[in-house]
Amino acid sequence: MVSFFLLVAPLPDKLRKSAILFLRNNPLVSKVALGLRFTFFFIFILFADSVNRVYRVQREFAPGEPGSHGAGLAAAAAGYDRNELQARRFYAQRNMYLCGFTLFLSLILLRTATLVFELADAREALKSTNKNESGEVKTLKETIRKQELDIEHLKKQAEGLSREYNKVSDELNEKSGVQPSDKKLD
Repeated sequence: MVSFFLLVAPLPDKLRKSAILFLRNNPLVSKVALGLRFTFFFIFILFADSVNRVYRVQREFAPGEPGSHGAGLAAAAAGYDRNELQARRFYAQRNMYLCGFTLFLSLILLRTATLVFELADAREALKSTNKNESGEVKTLKETIRKQELDIEHLKKQAEGLSREYNKVSDELNEKSGVQPSDKKLD
């Protein structure tokens, strides 16, 4: 439960990053993780055994089934009393539930740890992508700014050329004697 809480606790980014790096890179942690996997394998074996025991005790407890001692005279004759059978059934069921919940919680913890590590990788990739993109964005903005300046210069040149053209055209018209109203429209 402590491990699960530490994995999902809202920690500051620097602390979370250093903890994840510690968990990934420390050889002692990897050895402990390997030991835990063996432990969970043995717990799985205990779970299978406890399920088998629950089934056997349940068969002994059920009256009238072939191969069962039954509850009553047959059980008493075989050396079992009802309380002993109930206690055996209780212990077998308890062991089955404990092993089952332990396995289930270990799977949840393993999956949560995997998701936290993947989330940390995705965050790092996103940060590096954002840094690269911010560099690209700055470059593109600078290019756009230069092109806008070029466009402004071209507009000014076009206005100047248009004024010069009109000026030269008016001078030429005055010399040739053409009036502005005599100009033909296309």
